[in-house]
Amino acid sequence: MNRILIVDDDVAVTNYLMVALMQTDLFDVTVINDSRRVMETLDLSPVDIMLLDMDMPDVSGMDILRRIRARGLDLPVVVLTGVPDVELAVKAMKLGAFDYLVKPVEDEELVEVLETAMQHHAMNRSIQQLPTDLSREDLADPAAFEHVPTQDAHMIRVLHTAERMARSDMSVFILGEPGTGREALARAIHKASPRCREPFVALDAAAADPGQFPAEFFGQARRWGGHDEERPGFLEQAGPGTLFLDNIDQLTMPMQVRLRRVVQEGEYYREASTEILNSTTRFVVSSTCDLTAKEYKGRFDRDLLYHLMVNSLVIPPLRDRRGDIPLLSDHFLARYAKRFRRRVRGFDPGYLDALTQYDFPDNVQELRSIVKASLVATDDGASITVDALPAWTRERIEKGSPDPFAAPDSLREVECEHVQRALRYYSGDRARTARELDISLDVLDELLDYGQTI
Repeated sequence: MNRILIVDDDVAVTNYLMVALMQTDLFDVTVINDSRRVMETLDLSPVDIMLLDMDMPDVSGMDILRRIRARGLDLPVVVLTGVPDVELAVKAMKLGAFDYLVKPVEDEELVEVLETAMQHHAMNRSIQQLPTDLSREDLADPAAFEHVPTQDAHMIRVLHTAERMARSDMSVFILGEPGTGREALARAIHKASPRCREPFVALDAAAADPGQFPAEFFGQARRWGGHDEERPGFLEQAGPGTLFLDNIDQLTMPMQVRLRRVVQEGEYYREASTEILNSTTRFVVSSTCDLTAKEYKGRFDRDLLYHLMVNSLVIPPLRDRRGDIPLLSDHFLARYAKRFRRRVRGFDPGYLDALTQYDFPDNVQELRSIVKASLVATDDGASITVDALPAWTRERIEKGSPDPFAAPDSLREVECEHVQRALRYYSGDRARTARELDISLDVLDELLDYGQTI
């Protein structure tokens, strides 16, 4: 039975919540009406989850969250608010709260959110306990990730984390530079999930017409030729499967708000209709941008963002895993040699040496194009040499060669780069990154902000 601590100064509220949760036979309930006693109680009797009111005298819910964070307590917290307040909810989630509920809360919603919070907490704990010497062979379903070839230790850890996330129904947010393989990872998550036999629908918000996208996404109901016509959207096509939405930073604010409703509540309506429909679709979304950066404040829905980022994965760029370049090159060569019915003798060592010196600004996608073009430029029976590289690639490689007489980076730039790499290694977890680097979150954020300017 799960031990839950309910903290609220209103005795009527705590009595109601206690009865509602005890009737489920899922929770062992402890109630506190005096917020000054919370930390002492946690020291004496650890719990599995906390339900915390925000507006209390003496010690506020926000102060309690800060104290929990300062002590490094491993505890999922769901907060309660008296009125809908997105900014307050976002602040609470920044301090580690899993989700928030607005009072009065329905019994079914309460239990569902608490169970989801505990499920996510258990998954996060299992991810943190992953051993450091993982291999692809340690994946439970290696076949699901066959189209994400890697031998890089960091990337293999990303795959293991993705596999554990795949087993739940929660949304996943994939972050990565253009061309890093965000959609390939999304497809792997779908294949490794219990929904693998259901549809996988992929959409790119950057390629959509903002005016038409709501109707295409949610569907449309309209009067046509004297009768009603219903046109299902991409969301209905995905059904109980997975919908991958790339470049979510390109969504309009109204679309973000509607997406938040369907992601959080599973409810939506078609264009030109007031009928509320239900969705069981699992969302995997992605972006190339850091949506927590200052320039996105007011441009991206904070509530949606922090709901999505609860489960986030960061794909490292190809320049940070150069050991994967030969492996990926072989992977793409095998694919296109079969497609084009070509027989070559593989890569000349000089060819691969040249590629490993290159920074690949367009990442894996660029490598794929280069290998494809090099294959076409090579005769059957011959090896692929440096001469087969596209002219623009050779030019980039030559221009990208480091200048041995160039001035070194400033200490600040080196620190900034190190922090960014650490953040990618810890899958975007700012709190853990700061802890592992032995710096404060304020210093971490300062270095990340500086990195946006150089």
